[in-house]
Amino acid sequence: MDEKRLKRFADVLIWGLKTARKGRFKRNDIVMISYDPPSTPLLETVYSRCIEMGMNVVIRGGITFKMEREFYKKAKNPQLTFIAPGEEELYRKLNGIIHLRSPASLTHLMDVDPKRIGKVMVSRKRLRNIIERREEEGHFGWTLCIYPTKALAKMARIPLKRYEELISKACFLDMDDPVSEWKKIYKRSQKIKRWLNSLDIEYLHIRSKNIDLRVYPGERRKWVGISGHNIPSFELFISPDFRKTEGIYFADQPSFRNGNYVEGVWLQFKGGRVIEARAEKGDDFLKKQISIDRGAKRVGEFSLTDKRFSKIDRFMANTLFDENYGGKYGNCHLALGMSYSDTYSGNPKELTKEKKKELGFNDSALHWDLINTERKTVTAYLRSGKELIIYKNGEFMIDL
Repeated sequence: MDEKRLKRFADVLIWGLKTARKGRFKRNDIVMISYDPPSTPLLETVYSRCIEMGMNVVIRGGITFKMEREFYKKAKNPQLTFIAPGEEELYRKLNGIIHLRSPASLTHLMDVDPKRIGKVMVSRKRLRNIIERREEEGHFGWTLCIYPTKALAKMARIPLKRYEELISKACFLDMDDPVSEWKKIYKRSQKIKRWLNSLDIEYLHIRSKNIDLRVYPGERRKWVGISGHNIPSFELFISPDFRKTEGIYFADQPSFRNGNYVEGVWLQFKGGRVIEARAEKGDDFLKKQISIDRGAKRVGEFSLTDKRFSKIDRFMANTLFDENYGGKYGNCHLALGMSYSDTYSGNPKELTKEKKKELGFNDSALHWDLINTERKTVTAYLRSGKELIIYKNGEFMIDL
């Protein structure tokens, strides 16, 4: 990316970081920038902006894909679960994280036992719990983006230059003032969320060629999204009551996860739990991932993307873009694993572990977004007994 677009990208990420935090940033707050080596040009620009804001910046560089492979192949159990001294203390004081992801490989862990990957995920969950609690209290915010790499372009089957152009288009970096465009979308999304949150929904029935699924929002829930957390992000989502999901879900979009490729995921839910799972490709990885803990077979998120917002109209080989696909019919995605506490309609500070369990917020080290782009209808069955189609042909059924 040229310098002009790097600066625009940095501007959007700073907007995302500020928007995502419930509290306000102040000078000398601690912000971590987590990056993969290929994203160094963007890292330098974002770092400069954070320093200008008066932030204390901590840099965390990701290891190369060769190092990651060596780690998972050779590390003993104590090494897999090792967390460096001082890491928890740092996380208890962090006010923000900006993730710059730029993978140099997407399939380098395909011959690694998924149980070893799961062990690392479970061991690091306590760090995620710390920052999740800080976010609920208004002390922390985060945002995330993708920087283009040859590996991403290759798996999306397009030239790198074209991939860069599509990222710019999706994030509005081809505009003189992309932040203004994000603010407009943010404002328009508020109208949809107010409408959805005004409905007293007992359950949602999602139907497409390969989906016949009932999702129950649960008590004390609200729809959220387009909040600055992801750049880009056009999805509106809810963390439903994990105990009640019923039916069939199918992901027609492939998924690259933890150095593995998975395609054609088919799931059957009964009593809120996956009772049967299979994948056309990556079946063993799928089965082991959803067995890493008790919550991995349950739903943590259900999401819908309105095609009127998103300019993403093709497979990008990355979940951040694919879960925001607009195209002809928009998309929905279902995430197995961890719920998001910001979908609680009350004060997030009230959400103790016991309260989350009582309300059906799922807990897991996993959070895996599985995407469907088929033509679909989503019908809300209200507690009043009425039925209302809320989403059809890629759009929420409300004028914007």
